[in-house]
Amino acid sequence: MRKLLGLILLLSAINLHAQDTTIKVENGDFTLTDAIVRNNFDYKAILERIKEDTSFYKAFRTLRTIGYSSYNHIEMKDKKEVTVATLNSKTRQNKINGCRTMDVLEETITGNLRNSNGEYNYTTPSLYSSLFFTKGQICGENNIVKGRTRKIDGSGIDKAKEQLKMLFFNPGKKIPGIPMIGNKLDLYDEAAHELYNYKLDYVDYHGQLAYVFDVQPKADLGFFAKNDIVVDQMITWFNPKTLEVLGRNYSLSYKAGVYDFNVQMEVEMTYFNGQLVPKILRYRGNWDVIFKKRERGIFTATLFDYTSAK
Repeated sequence: MRKLLGLILLLSAINLHAQDTTIKVENGDFTLTDAIVRNNFDYKAILERIKEDTSFYKAFRTLRTIGYSSYNHIEMKDKKEVTVATLNSKTRQNKINGCRTMDVLEETITGNLRNSNGEYNYTTPSLYSSLFFTKGQICGENNIVKGRTRKIDGSGIDKAKEQLKMLFFNPGKKIPGIPMIGNKLDLYDEAAHELYNYKLDYVDYHGQLAYVFDVQPKADLGFFAKNDIVVDQMITWFNPKTLEVLGRNYSLSYKAGVYDFNVQMEVEMTYFNGQLVPKILRYRGNWDVIFKKRERGIFTATLFDYTSAK
């Protein structure tokens, strides 16, 4: 009995010691786990770097400056979740004399993924193509992101692709040109702190220690407040030495009168010659825009065999 009582007291003491701490930074509440507090990390500097992160976007731009191979999988589904079109391929990007080209080493296409002119019948593979495929020869690119502002240019499908890219590269930031929703994507303004919980922890991530920043909607939101939620979850793992993004999982959804979407993304990073680059990207999306047919798409990019430019 005495041993049991001692064990209960010990567990209670551990639990008490491991309680999370809530702090306020620039009028916003953030939760710090015991691992962050106990190790005396400079959480204010960490949170500011997280808010202003550009490493995620830079990693994708770095792909334009090196060579790499990729396994590509795209799958389009109908309203019954039956697969109606697919693309499976292996490609090789070459970077020679400041220009990149791409070789298609293997490719299998089913269904109506492309029309008779070889163009995609869906936005999802068109977006994938703009991220990972190279048509012809493209020269003069770099991975500089400092001072670079992403713009929404064009109209129609080109504009939609640019907006989707902003969702990929800058989750948690405002996106112009989307009625009723652009400002709701901002996770870092004062209004967002009324809707979301923010938590910083120090954990194991694929065998290495990393900061993890978790953003999720508050559980006790009322009906009208829930209507302002677009980010269902965003979890990002950061290199504790450089604060570069090591991985990110996020879910976004919204329903309005003229459009709705539900998108999930998972991205894993790796290093090549000291530079951060994407390793695996998984996407699942279901979205509908007025005057366009609903799309249900899945894609996965598996990147490997990185090489320096020649």
